[in-house]
Amino acid sequence: MKKITNKIVEALYQQGKLSKTQYEQIGIWQNGTITKEERMLLSKMITQEDLKEAYAFLYDMPVLKSLPPINQIGSHFQKLGYKFLKTHQCVPLFEKQGKLQVLTCDPKNIAALDEIGFVFACSVEPIFCQQHLFEELMQKLFSKKEEDVYKDFEKQDQKKEVLPDLLDTSYEVPVVNLLNRILQEAIEQKASDIHFEPSEQGLQLRFRIDGVLQTKPMPPVDIQDQLLTRLKVMARLDIAQHRLPQDGRIRLVMGGRDIDLRVSLIPVADGQRIVLRILDKSKTLLNLKELKMPDSIEISFRKAIEKSEGIILVTGPTGSGKSTSLYSALAKINQTSINIMTIEDPIEYRLDGISQMATNPKIQLNFSTGLRSLLRQDPDVIMIGEIRDTETAKIAIQASLTGHLVFSTLHTNDASSAIVRLAEMGVETYLLSSSIIGVLSQRLVRTICKECKVAYTPDEKELKDLNLEREELQNGMLFKGKGCGACFGCGYLGRRAIFEWVEMTPNIKKQIHISLNADALKQTAKTDGMHFLKEHGAYLVKTGITTIYEVMRVVG
Repeated sequence: MKKITNKIVEALYQQGKLSKTQYEQIGIWQNGTITKEERMLLSKMITQEDLKEAYAFLYDMPVLKSLPPINQIGSHFQKLGYKFLKTHQCVPLFEKQGKLQVLTCDPKNIAALDEIGFVFACSVEPIFCQQHLFEELMQKLFSKKEEDVYKDFEKQDQKKEVLPDLLDTSYEVPVVNLLNRILQEAIEQKASDIHFEPSEQGLQLRFRIDGVLQTKPMPPVDIQDQLLTRLKVMARLDIAQHRLPQDGRIRLVMGGRDIDLRVSLIPVADGQRIVLRILDKSKTLLNLKELKMPDSIEISFRKAIEKSEGIILVTGPTGSGKSTSLYSALAKINQTSINIMTIEDPIEYRLDGISQMATNPKIQLNFSTGLRSLLRQDPDVIMIGEIRDTETAKIAIQASLTGHLVFSTLHTNDASSAIVRLAEMGVETYLLSSSIIGVLSQRLVRTICKECKVAYTPDEKELKDLNLEREELQNGMLFKGKGCGACFGCGYLGRRAIFEWVEMTPNIKKQIHISLNADALKQTAKTDGMHFLKEHGAYLVKTGITTIYEVMRVVG
């Protein structure tokens, strides 16, 4: 550091920024709590601009005297975006002799220049410019005349952004082709998530298929960093930020299908971990019949969603199909004579005739604030993506008691626990018994692959897990998949929901007032003839749809 500082002093002197007297004075300074650079700035011997020019001189960077014509600047800057360029004080200009020339007014920001090189898979030639030239260029690149803005608005109704189809696209840059292949494979295999996980061995790649993570071949070591940088660019994240979590979104098209990718990045010990959640916007919404609920649950649930007020809850862990069940219920009751509104995080399906609002933490639009605004829109039916806090819980319950039908979700292990959770959030027991219509709990189990399905004789321990009797089975046999090409060797292909439904009967209401205990509520529900997750799972096992192992994996 001392050597660099002395070289900077030499550069400033050679450039005429320091007088001989000042140069000699600096020579006897000692670095203390502040550096010589800081001392020169504080004593106003030099300016920040002088210091940056000295670094450019030291790094032998060419200096830009005047801006090039705008029509000569390439489109690279658009891919990086305004926020990145403004934060890191640099702008890519154009490629010349195989090098991308990048304008910078901060010669010390080598990390940003390296990131730009990664993004465009080429070497970078930095060119220094003064701050005022950088600001002038940014204004020309990103500002528009008023009449141009109006023209853009006129064009928006006529022209929709056209995204290239992954299946029809190939690139010369290896990292782009590799990432496209990874995305294609994940979508074709119906993965719900893609995990890019750094480790000491390199970048691990895993797909979550039918609820289970499956390891895929590791990307080549020499382009792993470029792969992550490419993802950050596509999601419009800050590619030079490595220490803070970031969230973004990628839109793409594959085989004519619109795909949304929710991007989550966090820094971990070995680098940056990225998870992509795949949302297939072209996926057909299931109707209630296609959810394949047990007949008794479907009949009761259909009656519940036809009510004019009260609250219906759907519970289960992330990825258990709660959103699908809620959307199916809304689609069933959707008609022009009622006003249905939702607040979601995010909007996973678009429903015609329903007003859907997405939360936005950046502007403090969360479930509770959005719900307050939504109630002023004269809704008949409200769907809240999730009840996460006391405030949202109390507003939802109050809305359900004032002439609104409310749907929402909770993360609990079973239906009975959802009632207890609301009480723990501060909702009074008398409000719970008078507002809740019913609670649907569900899980998704993998279904046996039909291409490699085989019968086998289960042992007594397996049967005991689900309280099955051998006499209940078809010829004393159960089924499993032995693994084939169709199911990628795992023996399962596709998923099916298992359900339990706890309806607010007089006995359940009475139990809530006597003792609000999940086990007691469950026993009361059983006495009232209600069926539970394990029982539905056991039925699917007996009928050869899934396995005992799979039901126990999701229910425990």
